[in-house]
Amino acid sequence: MSLEVRGLCKAYGQVVVADRIDIDLPLGQCLGVIGPNGAGKSSLFHLLTGTVAADAGHIALDGKALSGLPAHRRARLGVARAFQVPQPFGHLSVFQNALAAATFAAGLRGEAAASAAQEALERCGLSRAADKLAGALPLLDRKRLEMAKAVAAQPRLLLLDEVAGGLTEREVHQMVDLVDELKQRYAVIWIEHIAHALRAVADRIMVLHFGRKLLEDTPAEVMDSAIVREIYMGVPANAAA
Repeated sequence: MSLEVRGLCKAYGQVVVADRIDIDLPLGQCLGVIGPNGAGKSSLFHLLTGTVAADAGHIALDGKALSGLPAHRRARLGVARAFQVPQPFGHLSVFQNALAAATFAAGLRGEAAASAAQEALERCGLSRAADKLAGALPLLDRKRLEMAKAVAAQPRLLLLDEVAGGLTEREVHQMVDLVDELKQRYAVIWIEHIAHALRAVADRIMVLHFGRKLLEDTPAEVMDSAIVREIYMGVPANAAA
């Protein structure tokens, strides 16, 4: 087992963003996460990475407890996140961005860090752009770099936050291919609003609503469920399909 989450809770006063969430995610699988705005999707990532402290619950990765550890300790133990809006060091090269992740997130040095950075760029399709300034990249390559930085951090758990958002349909298909390849090596949780992207890659999809897990099943079962139709399209759950 790679990731195990039990009873994860977080509230800000009366606003509950995580309500006893359980997750089991082995290496080599992708869990898609969907839900309307305010459902608690980003909060889930904050809690897993340690940038926000949970009120209750247990998180373990490869049998090692993460609960209570700060973000940098969790990064060293294999938690990496690719953000929705890429924010590279624009004045540094693509390679230097990946190198920074290998150095400061994974704690590598010298040749080991350089090798990890180069391998991450190759895996994410950016070797050709290694010497370019990161700030000059088009959107798809900035997103690829965001993912390459996460890969260079030597993760076991890869958290992808709407990495297909803002891309053209052709670019979305390229991103799907990349995520599908990455999930062979990592446990992946992918928050995404583009339904067909999740259908193509996710082994299971979890539906969040007001911090609660309403449903977790195969992509086909989730996307065809009455709960999802009601949340996203306003169709009453007891209405005829």
